[in-house]
Amino acid sequence: MKKLINIKIDNINVETREGESILEAAKSVGIKIPSLCYLNMKEIGYKNNCSSCRICIVEVKGRKNLAPACSTPVTDGMEVTTNSLRVIKERKTILELMLSDHPADCLICEKNGKCDLQKLAIEFGIREIRFKGKKTDNRVEFSPSIIRDANKCILCKRCETMCRDIQTCNVLSSIQRGFNASMATAFEQNLDTTICTNCGQCVAVCPVGALHETDYTKQLFDDLSKKDNYVIIQVAPAIRVSIGEEFGFAPGEDVTGKLVTALKMVGFTYVFDTNFAADLTIVEEASELKERLEKYLNGEPTRLPLITSCCPSWVKFAEHHFHNFLGNLSTAKSPQQMFGALAKNIWAKEMNISKDKIVCVSAMPCLAKKYEASRHKFKDGGRPDVDYSISTRQLASLLKQANIDLKNLPETKFDSPLGYSTGAADIFGKSGGVIEAATRTLYELITGEELEKVDFEQFRGIDGIRIAEVNIKDTKLRIGVVNGLGSARELLNKIEKGEENLHAIEIMACKGGCVGGGGQPFHYGNFDIVKDRIKGLEKIDSEKIIRKSHDNPYIIELYKKYFNKPLSHEAHQLLHTYYSPKKHI
Repeated sequence: MKKLINIKIDNINVETREGESILEAAKSVGIKIPSLCYLNMKEIGYKNNCSSCRICIVEVKGRKNLAPACSTPVTDGMEVTTNSLRVIKERKTILELMLSDHPADCLICEKNGKCDLQKLAIEFGIREIRFKGKKTDNRVEFSPSIIRDANKCILCKRCETMCRDIQTCNVLSSIQRGFNASMATAFEQNLDTTICTNCGQCVAVCPVGALHETDYTKQLFDDLSKKDNYVIIQVAPAIRVSIGEEFGFAPGEDVTGKLVTALKMVGFTYVFDTNFAADLTIVEEASELKERLEKYLNGEPTRLPLITSCCPSWVKFAEHHFHNFLGNLSTAKSPQQMFGALAKNIWAKEMNISKDKIVCVSAMPCLAKKYEASRHKFKDGGRPDVDYSISTRQLASLLKQANIDLKNLPETKFDSPLGYSTGAADIFGKSGGVIEAATRTLYELITGEELEKVDFEQFRGIDGIRIAEVNIKDTKLRIGVVNGLGSARELLNKIEKGEENLHAIEIMACKGGCVGGGGQPFHYGNFDIVKDRIKGLEKIDSEKIIRKSHDNPYIIELYKKYFNKPLSHEAHQLLHTYYSPKKHI
C-alpha cells in the first residue's frame, strides 16, 4: 500500500496517498477541478490520465508551467492552486479554442442539457468566442445503434480509452495531428462495417454529442398515430430500476407499475414485459445445459462450457474474435428476440390479429439491442420480429415530451399473458442474474427435487471475472460470471490455453450487466449507482411469490399448447438461432 503524504490545495491541508493525481486528491476533500478527458473508472481497476483536454490545469508551486491535474502525481509537501487568475484565464482560453471549432447547434444536439462542454461554457461565463478561422468538416456516420458526428468531437479520447483499454475492441483511435487530428475507425470505415460490438459504452462516456444512439422515436410517434396499427412494447428488466432516475427517483427504485401506466398514456396498444421471454429463455437455456452436461458425463462429444447468448454485444464480440467458441454459445435467442417471435407468430394468432399490423417495439438499456433487432436472421419474410428498439434515455425523453411525470402516476400491471414473469426473470438485468436464474431451473431439471434455497449468492457482484462452484446431485459445476468485454477476452484466453476449465459461463458486455448498459441514464463512472440498480432487481426478485422460471404458469401453458417440451423441434424453429464468424475489417 502506498504511503500517506501531506500536500496543500488552495491552502487546505490534504492527506493523500503517494502517486495519486492532483485531481483525485482534490476530489477527496471536495475541491472541484473541471475536466473533460478524465474518465473515472477506478472502480474497475482502470486509472485514466489522458490529459488531452488540459481543462484541469493548475498551478504547482516551484513549477513554471501549468500542470494537468489529472496526470500530475502528488508529492510530499506539494502546494497547488486551482483557482488563480492565471489558471482561470488559461482555462477560458482553452474552452474558447474548443468552442471555436465546435458546431453551434446546441438547441437540437442530442446532448443538449447534458453536455460537459456546454456546462463548462456556462460555468466560465463564455458569451463570445474571440477566435475565428477554418472549421473541421467531417461526415456524420449512421449505424443501427450509434451515430458518430466527428465535427462535435473534442478529442478527449474517452471513447478510445473505453473501447481500446476497457472493452478491448480497438475500434476507435486518434489519427493524424494538429488541425486534422480526429477520432476514427480503421481505414475510416463506418461503425457497422467494423468490429464494433455496439455495446454503447463509448456513447456512455462521450462528454459531448460526438457519439449518441440512433433514435427511432420519430418513427414510433408515426406508428402510434396510425389507427390501424397495434403498437406493442416490451420493457427490459433493467429499465424498471433506472428510468426513475430521470424523474427524481433514487437509483434502484422500482417504478414498474408507474411505467406501465405512462406507456398506456402514450398510446401503446399493449404493454408487455421482456421478463416473460426471459423466463422462456431460461427454460430453453437450462435444458440445453442439462443436455450438454449429460453428454459430457456419459463421455459423448459435446461443447462445454455452455456460454449465455442473451447479450448481443457479447455475441458479436465472439463472432469477430472467438470463432472457436461459437459452438459453445447457447442457441437460445435473447429475450428481446424470443418476445418478438412469440408476439408476431403466436400471440397475434391468439388475438386474431394479422402480424403485419403489429409494430413490436422494445425498450432496452442496451444500444446493441438496436443492432440485434436489425439482424437478418431475426426477420420473417423481410419483416423484423422486433421492429426497432429505444433506449432507457430515449424512453424517458419520450415520456417528458408527452408531459408525463412518473412521480404522479398510479400503478398498472403489465398486460397478460406476455406480462407475467417470475423473480428469476427480474435478475436477468444484472451480472450473474442469468446464470443464477438458469441454475435454479437446472437444479430441478437434474434432481427432480424442489430447490428450497433459490439464492445463489456466489454468482453476485460486479468483479470482472468471478468463478463459482455449485453442487447439483453428484456433480460439482464450475461456473464463470463475466461482465465487460475486456474481462471476457481475458477468461476465454485462459480457457484456450488450458488454464481454466468451466462448465458454463455468463457473459455480459457492460459493467454490472444490463443495469450499466450503454442506453441507461448516465452514471459517469459512479458505480454506486450501478450497484443500487442491482440491489433494486434483487429486491424485486426476493419479493416475488414465484422465483423459478419453469414455474411460470403461462410458460407451462405455452409449452403444452405450442412447443410440447424444451428443445423440441417446434421450440427450435421459433426460439433458437445460430452464429456465424465475422471477418475483421
